[in-house]
Amino acid sequence: MPQYLEKRLFRYLLYGLMGLTFVMLSFLTFYNWIIGLIGFILMFIPYYYIFDLDRKQRKEVEEYIATLSYRVKKVGEEALLEMPIGIMLINDEFFIEWANPFLASSFDEETLVGRSLYDVADALIPLIKQEVEAENITLHDRKFRVILKRDERLLYFFDVTEQSEIEKMYHDERTVIAIIFLDNYDELTQGMDDQMRSSLNSMVTSILNKWANDNGVFLKRVSSERFIGVFNEHILLQLEKNKFSILDEVRETTAKQNVALTLSIGVGAGVTSLPELGTLAQSSLDLALGRGGDQVAIKLQNGKVKFFGGKTNPMEKRTRVRARVISHALKELILESDKVIVMGHKNPDMDAIGAAIGIQKVAQMNQKDGYIVMNFQEIDTGVKRLMEEIKNHEKLFSRFITPEQALESATEDTLLVIVDTHKPTLVIDERILNKIERKVVIDHHRRGEEFIDNPLLVYMEPYASSTAELVTELLEYQPKRLKIDMLEATALLAGIIVDTKSFTLRTGSRTFDAASYLRAQGADTVLVQKFLKEDVQTYVRKAKLIESVEFLHDGIAIAVGKSTDIFEQIVIAQAADTLLTMDGVQASFVISKRSDMTVGISARSLGGVNVQVIMENLGGGGHLTNAAVQLTDISVEEAEQLLKTAILDYIEGGTKE
Repeated sequence: MPQYLEKRLFRYLLYGLMGLTFVMLSFLTFYNWIIGLIGFILMFIPYYYIFDLDRKQRKEVEEYIATLSYRVKKVGEEALLEMPIGIMLINDEFFIEWANPFLASSFDEETLVGRSLYDVADALIPLIKQEVEAENITLHDRKFRVILKRDERLLYFFDVTEQSEIEKMYHDERTVIAIIFLDNYDELTQGMDDQMRSSLNSMVTSILNKWANDNGVFLKRVSSERFIGVFNEHILLQLEKNKFSILDEVRETTAKQNVALTLSIGVGAGVTSLPELGTLAQSSLDLALGRGGDQVAIKLQNGKVKFFGGKTNPMEKRTRVRARVISHALKELILESDKVIVMGHKNPDMDAIGAAIGIQKVAQMNQKDGYIVMNFQEIDTGVKRLMEEIKNHEKLFSRFITPEQALESATEDTLLVIVDTHKPTLVIDERILNKIERKVVIDHHRRGEEFIDNPLLVYMEPYASSTAELVTELLEYQPKRLKIDMLEATALLAGIIVDTKSFTLRTGSRTFDAASYLRAQGADTVLVQKFLKEDVQTYVRKAKLIESVEFLHDGIAIAVGKSTDIFEQIVIAQAADTLLTMDGVQASFVISKRSDMTVGISARSLGGVNVQVIMENLGGGGHLTNAAVQLTDISVEEAEQLLKTAILDYIEGGTKE
């Protein structure tokens, strides 16, 4: 074609020259017609030759174009019918109007015309109904990338089976690093002789080596209480399916030898960088230990965390030395501050208020002003009674401020102490959290995935009964410039009593030590009982919830409030507590509407059922024996179904978050 255009251009130039010659000959003929006639004859011969050549070339071009059109049409037909790309036309009723042979063969059908998508490939229906233009769908054991042209009701099918298999192979072969830690090895072996210690080491090493060999894990012991495991994500998936049975195996085997040894495993996965994997694994282990140990935490690059295990009640591991070190560190931070602001969680309970009062006292002992953030519209009956008593003590009551006052008074040198929670979304006011950079976290809950950013000091002990117990121990190591007031000691004791259900749950020897110290400081147990009394109306409402109780499984009781009734969180929690005192109840769950948009679930256990894991599956959290969750935009009936599914998953071995 380019050569043809060059020749065509050349001919046009000749035509131009001939035209010029014609003009000149015409002018010459005017003077000498004989010479002009000869010139015209001579000019006609090349003109005829050029015209004939042009006609032939035009004919060749027309033939070429006709041949090319035929070839293009033929190629289009072959592409439509024989290329390895599926093409389908459908109508508005989801019937197939036409499909190419490749697509029909992929469906193991001779023809698809006239068939309904509901019969042939119902997986395509949601794609067509939704506002989605492309999606990967599995059809007849093959994976297709389906692209929808909505206006033409046309679908293209690209077979990506091999690509998907390669991607899966790549993901399955990615490296995973696990750090395995013997939770209480030092405590158990401290009083053992060399023979017993050697026997325990051999037993644990043998169990772990067998587990590693059976599952294809490379295992290396790096210290007396720490192992490193290296494997891939395919093996990790198998371990997840088995719910990391190594946790139960180690716990049960050592228990038969009267040695209660447990494991915590931190796993790093989802990235290719080995240093980053190691960092994720260590972070996961810290998270597992912060939640009480005897569990597996798997931290992914996107920040998501999976938990397995955590079925046992955490053993008391904190020491007086640690309490003294934390108390001294807190003292130094307070001395470097201009003031201390203490904030608990939303709808604060006795534990949060008692702990806040205790920290405010620590600030006073170090000759610094301390203030407690309080939203007086969001407190339950017991806390209201405590606040009514505090109003009679002007010096203490003046230390309670609103969130707005806290925001106005906060400076760069202010220290914010968060008590009884470590989740930023649960604090009374997140604005205060965002404004004050110097933060301390004191909590007794198991650490969750969400955590306050960049605290200067963290004192989290899931082995403690309450945050009030932790704060009481910190008070013991502060300067004795000021004596603890009776009401301050009473508030701390009330926090311990409420969270231990009068010293019946999560109570260790240190709990009684803290209570004894507070009693010696003048804590009034009669006043505590006055704070904790419930009125008749609340008792009747609680009984209304309890009367709906049913048993889902042996020892698991569920009470569900009517969808038309709204109950306060304190009533839901008290109903769960009361159910737990009933004969044959090992765990209790109470579901009720809290507002038009929220459904609350309170869970309690005697320790045999880890209600924290069940609540975490629903987006909540808490302790092994005391947990809760708030669900939004959901009905009571839907919440009940979700809870029953989570409980059944747990009973079947599922402790995955």
